[in-house]
Amino acid sequence: MKTPIGVGRENSTPIDNWTVAAGASATGTLACVDAWIEDFRKDLSRNDVPTLILHGDADRILPPDATSRRQAKIIKDVKFVELKDGPHGVLWTHADQVNAELVRFLA
Repeated sequence: MKTPIGVGRENSTPIDNWTVAAGASATGTLACVDAWIEDFRKDLSRNDVPTLILHGDADRILPPDATSRRQAKIIKDVKFVELKDGPHGVLWTHADQVNAELVRFLA
């Protein structure tokens, strides 16, 4: 039996990551590119709902110093959780921790 997505992936391999990427929607993957150049920073201060930011401290794609740590300082009602040794794909690699934080936040 295969391990469900996001369970026990702390030791995932490059082929695991490729499998996830290969399963992504081609339309969605292409459509998201336009959002990369959009600057949403001014919108962050207008956020008026409780917000949870989960970010891996080992993310080399979008490093916390350049992204989530800054966002957490701008958003008013925020809970910022940095996941130890979390890479860019924390939903995949740290699913148990992500789920626990989501339950705590939503409770």
